[in-house]
Amino acid sequence: MLGGYIVYTPQAGLFALGTSSHAYLEFDIRDTKKRKEFASSISAIRDPRTTTAGVNFVIAFRPELWRDIFPDDTPPGVAGFNNEIRGTEGFVMPSTQHDALVWLSGSAYDVVFDMARSIIHDVAGEASLGEETSSWPYRHDRDLTGFIDGSENPTLLDAPTAALLPEGVPGAAGSVLLLQKWKHKAAEWEALPIDQQERIMGRTKLNSIELENKPANSHVARTDQDEFGHIFRRNMPYGTVHNHGTMFVGFSADQKRLSRMLDSMAGLITGTRDALTRFTQPLTGSYYFVPSVESLRRLR
Repeated sequence: MLGGYIVYTPQAGLFALGTSSHAYLEFDIRDTKKRKEFASSISAIRDPRTTTAGVNFVIAFRPELWRDIFPDDTPPGVAGFNNEIRGTEGFVMPSTQHDALVWLSGSAYDVVFDMARSIIHDVAGEASLGEETSSWPYRHDRDLTGFIDGSENPTLLDAPTAALLPEGVPGAAGSVLLLQKWKHKAAEWEALPIDQQERIMGRTKLNSIELENKPANSHVARTDQDEFGHIFRRNMPYGTVHNHGTMFVGFSADQKRLSRMLDSMAGLITGTRDALTRFTQPLTGSYYFVPSVESLRRLR
């Protein structure tokens, strides 16, 4: 606090790059009348400015749940992924909204595993585990299509501007998070020649150079951040050899940047569907609000 003015701090795990093991725990409250007690239990996992046993945490809540608890700390208009997105040609992005998310990341999966078990145990009486996914990096910065993921990502110096709500507004130093699990149609994708894969992506596979004449239905064209606004992504591969894909983890200071990108991918803005969606299938979809450190402390 400076001169009576609170300076809000983002959760450190949001920007903790370089971790090799991740777990995403999505919870559903057993009794909605006890939502504040549950939120308090989740927020008490640790001091969110630091790590515990080498594990970083990001704690987030369904926007409506957080608004019920702290209406003065929630950005207006932010909502959960409450309805599926129906795009062109029968394409659907499902809604699988849960009440809370704990995202763990660390340098080794054993400590992530142990901390995840501890968290699930500690809140078992208040919430059930609705979805659990583990993930890990592939070839440093590539996803399981073989392409570099995050070429458009801002640097860590610029990421807070893209990801965090500014000081002086409800939810300051918080972020809107879009979490989706996308299953890859690996056999179909890998059967394509590389030049066709590049046209679908809109980038070269080796060096991730944007194509000068990229097709209008390419992934880069349909998610152009210069058009929709910049976000900060922490995507990771997940799954097994036979069943795998990408965890999309996108943070934004404005939910509209995320929602309009999804609409664009589904073909709802120009009528042109993202060609990559023919080779990836969305399995889940949730929006969460990531409160500041100071906001989490108010629950204790």
